Amino acid sequence: MADEPLVGGGLAGAIKLPAPRHDSNTSVESAMRQRRSVREFQGEALSLQEISQLLWATQGITDPDGKRTAPSAGATYPLEVFLVAGKEGGLPAGLYRYRPREHDLVCDAEGDRRAKLATAALEQEWLADAPVTIVIAAVYERTARKYRQRAERYVHIEVGHAAQNVHLQAVALALGTVVVGAFDDAEVKRVLSLAANEQPLCLMPVGKPRR
Repeated sequence: MADEPLVGGGLAGAIKLPAPRHDSNTSVESAMRQRRSVREFQGEALSLQEISQLLWATQGITDPDGKRTAPSAGATYPLEVFLVAGKEGGLPAGLYRYRPREHDLVCDAEGDRRAKLATAALEQEWLADAPVTIVIAAVYERTARKYRQRAERYVHIEVGHAAQNVHLQAVALALGTVVVGAFDDAEVKRVLSLAANEQPLCLMPVGKPRR
């Protein structure tokens, strides 16, 4: 990897994200009360700080031992988080992989893939309209090594934890999101160039709600 700096002060191919906030003026109770599924978004792009906060909420590190914002059975951490960005702003359009330990993004592909992702998700147009979509995928083998036949259940519970974190964090940022679970798995894998063992489980378009 070259040493040429890139957006956010990272190395070429790695975009260092701003440090996440650990406090806000929105209580957990208030965020839960306000949480709703949002499918209509303004065209405004998200800032790099907002993207940083959302990804930290999804799978960010919260402890020197590597513990994360969402609980994981046996600390096996099967989830992989991707960001599909399509609006110029804090981040150029492209497909990114989030690395929790580094709290950065690695660009897997340039260009706007939102329309293709919406097509793969049975023409759910809000995936094309939102400035970014958080994609949560899983590598089941990480949990199966320890929990065998119960691994799938545990992984799906973990996805629910992470998705709710995104919902509540979005509320605290005055943003909106919705969980999209209806999609063609193979086509989403193709659009996102996922590895054979990375299974897409949840798509979450995020943006400023259209009032």
